Amino acid sequence: MLRTVFIFTLLLMTSTTFSFAQTREEKVRQDREKVESSGYWIYNDLQKGFEQARQTKKPMLIVLRCIPCEECVKLDEDLMEKDEHLKPLMDQFVRVRLISTNGLDLSLFQYDYDQSFAVFMLNADRTVYGRFGTRSHHTLWAEDVSIEALNKAMQGALNLHADYTAIKSSLKGKQGKQPDVASPERYPLLAGKYRSTINKKKNVVKSCIHCHQIGDAQRDFFLRNQKSIPERILFQYPHPKILGLILDPKEKAVVKEIIPDSIAAQSGFQKGDQILTLEGQPMLSIADVQWVLHHAQPQDRLTAEIDRKGQKRDLTLSLPTGWKRKDDLSWRVSSWPLRRMVLGGAVLEELTPDERKEVGLPPDGKSMALRIRHLGQYGLHATAKRAGFQKGDIIISFNGKNDLYRETDILAYGVNELKPGQKFDVTVLRGKKRIDLPLPRQK
Repeated sequence: MLRTVFIFTLLLMTSTTFSFAQTREEKVRQDREKVESSGYWIYNDLQKGFEQARQTKKPMLIVLRCIPCEECVKLDEDLMEKDEHLKPLMDQFVRVRLISTNGLDLSLFQYDYDQSFAVFMLNADRTVYGRFGTRSHHTLWAEDVSIEALNKAMQGALNLHADYTAIKSSLKGKQGKQPDVASPERYPLLAGKYRSTINKKKNVVKSCIHCHQIGDAQRDFFLRNQKSIPERILFQYPHPKILGLILDPKEKAVVKEIIPDSIAAQSGFQKGDQILTLEGQPMLSIADVQWVLHHAQPQDRLTAEIDRKGQKRDLTLSLPTGWKRKDDLSWRVSSWPLRRMVLGGAVLEELTPDERKEVGLPPDGKSMALRIRHLGQYGLHATAKRAGFQKGDIIISFNGKNDLYRETDILAYGVNELKPGQKFDVTVLRGKKRIDLPLPRQK
């Protein structure tokens, strides 16, 4: 644990130091020079990677890390190359480093686009062995990913590659359905603003499509056609913890803890279980678990094969209606456009039981109580501020509803149930005074 925390702390400190010393443009260009001069990675050239993998018959290790994004340093390739356990494994892969999503094949690279760092392990024929990379908070990466887990995922991919002919059929589910568009710059929100390649001569940073912009574009794809955002788009890649399934961040897919009376507990999972397969797919990481959950239906039953103390068992993960809505949207970068549309640029936080008591609300959490933690100051993100909302106001009713207990609940409700231009009332507590303030649902 100390090793993992130290690694992530060191990387964060390194990121902060370089952000002051260099502009983002300089950082990108220096990164390219360093990587290309080392010759260890194929830099931003996926086709070259496929060609080399076909020739060498090696599996592919593809790291997606957008260099301008300061959050993307949490598992930097420098660290990967220096780790005494990872380096020998990496030597067995054809290694490709992608620094932007411009022109990215969305039929192949399907993952949680709100991540800042994602790893794919592939066969040269485009079969996906596994994915790595998970995020469930702005900063608490060590709760989800680690170098140790990446090590085990890579070893798992090498094992699958060695047995590829025998297990190929079990990997079919790791390839997603055809997306709405072939590549990010073809989404209406991004079309005309970005090209299929970054501008290598100047303005590299400004020409780069960030991962989270794909998520923005996916939602916009439905909203501009006056359609509701499907649950599969709004609540992408559900985290297993919403099922009460807490996985060990240092393992592939090993249960660290089961929350009592949760969906996972009721389905028979126990602490220490190793999830070997889910819906028939071999699990190399928590990201693989999320992949299956992402494709699950609003109500579903998923088959799992587990190893419990050396004994293999079959379990059924029973998912009730509305299970995906338990996930959290607030940490996502792509939640900012939703806050503009639904909350006029306000950022909310839940009150603690003691804080509820102080303002005269029941401490049991069965009433709505969301405090405005931040108000946008510019443009459409300042709409709430201009409407009279203040930092510290406590929202207790939103368009007549008082059962939206989380910021996530408000965002999900507002983006689909309210129409652009529609005005509605929000009731807030300011001190001991209740105030009704109008707010428009923005485009």
